Amino acid sequence: MKETVFTERAPKPIGPYSQGIIAEGRLLFVSGQIPINPETGELVDGDIEEQARTAIENLLAVVEAAGGSAENVVKVTVYIRNMGDYARFNEVYNRYFSNSKPARAVVEVSNLPKGVAVEIEAIAVL
Repeated sequence: MKETVFTERAPKPIGPYSQGIIAEGRLLFVSGQIPINPETGELVDGDIEEQARTAIENLLAVVEAAGGSAENVVKVTVYIRNMGDYARFNEVYNRYFSNSKPARAVVEVSNLPKGVAVEIEAIAVL
C-alpha cells in the first residue's frame, strides 16, 4: 500500500516521479529536492548556502505535507557537486537538523539536474 504526497510548497516534479511516497502508512520516501523556487519554478541561482537552504526547505515541505517534520527524518542522502563545499553545506544543514540528526551520506557527483550544486533526498518515519 502506498500513497503519493504532493505539495505546492515544493517544486513540481521535473520528471516521471512523485515528490514523496508514503509506504505502509508510516515510511515516507522523499524524492531528491534541488534548489528550485516552488512559486516560480525557477532555479535559485546562488552560492552553496542559498542552494542548500532552498533544497532543504523543499524537502521539508514534502515531509510536512505528509504530516511530519524534521524530527521525523531518519535518513538523508546528499549529492553535492563539490566536496569543497562540505563545511558550508553543513552550516546550513545543521540549522534544520540540529535537534534530531538523521543518519546521512554525502556523495560528490560530477553533475546534477539543471546543473545545481546540491540535491537532497530523505526517508522519514511518520
